[in-house]
Amino acid sequence: MKPIKWAVNAMPKTADEHLAVMSLENVAAAENFHKSFPQYHVTPLTRLSEMARYLGLASIHVKDESYRFGLNAFKVLGGSFAMARYIAAQTGRDISQLDYATLTSDALRRDFGQATFFTATDGNHGRGVAWAANKLKQKAVVFMPKGTTQSRLDNILKENAQATIEDLNYDDCVRKAAAYAAKTPHGVVVQDTAWEGYEEIPSWIMQGYGTMAMEANNQLASEGLPAPTHIFIQAGVGSLAGAIQGYFANRYPKNPPIVTVVESDVADCLYQGAKAGDGAPRNVGGDMPTIMAGLACGEPNILSWDILKNHARAFVSCPDWVAEKGMRMLAAPIKGDMPITSGESGAVTFGLLAALMTMPELADLKAALKLDENARVLLFSTEGDTDPDRYKAIVWEGKSFHLDDPDMPR
Repeated sequence: MKPIKWAVNAMPKTADEHLAVMSLENVAAAENFHKSFPQYHVTPLTRLSEMARYLGLASIHVKDESYRFGLNAFKVLGGSFAMARYIAAQTGRDISQLDYATLTSDALRRDFGQATFFTATDGNHGRGVAWAANKLKQKAVVFMPKGTTQSRLDNILKENAQATIEDLNYDDCVRKAAAYAAKTPHGVVVQDTAWEGYEEIPSWIMQGYGTMAMEANNQLASEGLPAPTHIFIQAGVGSLAGAIQGYFANRYPKNPPIVTVVESDVADCLYQGAKAGDGAPRNVGGDMPTIMAGLACGEPNILSWDILKNHARAFVSCPDWVAEKGMRMLAAPIKGDMPITSGESGAVTFGLLAALMTMPELADLKAALKLDENARVLLFSTEGDTDPDRYKAIVWEGKSFHLDDPDMPR
């Protein structure tokens, strides 16, 4: 069994200029926008009381994004808000003037025209962009990396988008999307990663993700519960991780939760940066064979990287078995707790939490994170069974894929 690798954050701090991206004001604007959608409702925050008792923790709450807009994943929050912010900027409006009804109106279509939104995706982000473009009467073109399953492609095609599986990894698909957008009239890249010269739209996507964080915080407060002491958050390019970290750092500046960033071990660019310790970002290239398709990204979002290196406590690199463990435990928790359908990328944080609390070889990391009977843990199950066949094979049939192990039977 491949080991879990980890690095406690000892990187030098910066001026923290990008933390303002996730200001409470910016996140509130995104949440208000999402509330205008007729499909909007607050996704469940499931308390696993018996599991917390079993693992020796004060509490565990899991934000279940399998209910988001009927799309089985959280990603639509970012893409839809970024597209609306772009349209607002192009038409001289403030985002507060562009609710769902206005965005989908014939009047706005006459004012704005029609754009083609390009993106690269493993599935969830592209589906969200395609869904939003379809609702807003815009066009979407989606490039998907090799290894993408047919079911994820089909979900995007159902939204009237143009979508193809390329013989490229995720990061090369990003470059292809940017190149095609550049030569297309009214072409726009809507990508949840940032690089030098492409930062505004990714910042809007991160703010869109903030809706999920604000909902979770408000749900805890509405139950009379204190803020979480610990958050585990998964990362591909790191946009979600930076968004969650940024929101809670702004929300609780004097006593922020301890945040642990969790990646696939074949796409662990953030962990590699933390391990190096100098604060410079690191890239991971080549094929990224992992069941955690949503995390198979090798080049970090530079905005999120800055937030994370200033605030996150630790970065953890997880083999596929950690995600499989999380999927199975959430699907069949201890009697009294509500089951959660969590996909490969959604469940890896719970799998890591369970491993930390039960595996002696991880005692040093457990101690560094101060995980004990007083810990109140918040997790985000970012997707449901977005690949239904693989989900059933792992959870129902007990199969292990371990796509990065050449000796593992498929």
